Amino acid sequence: MRIHLDKIASVTRNLNLGRWVTLGGEIEAREGAVIAGRIHGEKNVYNQLEDVHGRMSVLHDGDIIVGALGHRNALQGYEGILPTKVEPGDRLHLLNLGGVMGICVSSNPGVGAPFEVEVLGQVLSFPQFGSRLGQPAFIQTGAVEGKPGTRPVPVVYVAGTCMNAGKTFAACVLVRAFSQAGFKVGGAKLTGVSLMRDILAMQDYGAEAILDFTDAGVTCSGPATAVAAAEKIFTELADKGVDLIVAETGDGILGEYGVQAILADPGLRAWGAAFVLCANDPVGVEGGVRNLKDVYGIDVDVVAGPATDNRVGGRFVATLGLPAHNARNQARELGALVVAKVRANLESRT
Repeated sequence: MRIHLDKIASVTRNLNLGRWVTLGGEIEAREGAVIAGRIHGEKNVYNQLEDVHGRMSVLHDGDIIVGALGHRNALQGYEGILPTKVEPGDRLHLLNLGGVMGICVSSNPGVGAPFEVEVLGQVLSFPQFGSRLGQPAFIQTGAVEGKPGTRPVPVVYVAGTCMNAGKTFAACVLVRAFSQAGFKVGGAKLTGVSLMRDILAMQDYGAEAILDFTDAGVTCSGPATAVAAAEKIFTELADKGVDLIVAETGDGILGEYGVQAILADPGLRAWGAAFVLCANDPVGVEGGVRNLKDVYGIDVDVVAGPATDNRVGGRFVATLGLPAHNARNQARELGALVVAKVRANLESRT
């Protein structure tokens, strides 16, 4: 069946799809399968879809969209699972703004019930020019493969205690600081559920090359996929000639998106030149600092996020022997500290 798409979700960007696609009736129910579906219902909140350029558009009843099968484990969003079987006519749920589809099993009241998506079929790709034999499309097609053997560059890890802990804003401030200091900066998002918004923000702040886990063929990261995706991202960005990478880990250090697997991996830790922890409150700061040190042997270099919004939080962070620099009102200080840390790391490597 040949159909015209109203909206193309950003999770499918590796395939460079056009508005007209051909669908197959047999669907492979696995992560990354590219699915076309019809939106049912209207919503007033969490009602947008990010396209392959990063633009958000409002979804309406009857819109035909294309996204990808996957799961999600968001504390402040939807929890969704990958269906074991999918057929045309089935109803799935839109689990995030990037176009990941699955079966919602729980949700946060702040985002309301998810959109229902009536499955129309799996998109077919035609890799051989002139061939009429289509193959089921997956976002793994066209994904970056990594550049094994590439010389490592310093990585600034920006991690947090949970969603909405200020990680992306801190990462953007650091990208700008390094760019203004003369570095060619790569921006990376290592974990989470597919959405371009954060790496596009890093690009807006001066990153010359950006990649995330979806570029590596992952719809929603987890312990089984996070390390391999991070390795691909780091080596690909290093191969592009960046001087360093600012890498945000989505969700929290105790979440289900694979952050722990990255922190526990000796090879990925070896890339690290600085570690920024973002937290919402003093309990998060102390717990995060202790967890990173006790479990992974990682020393936090600076604390940011809402826990540092004023002097009260800063005084608490100081009791742990750490500096606190808020990305919003102390951007210059935060940037200067981390730039100095990375420069010292570079000097120690030479």
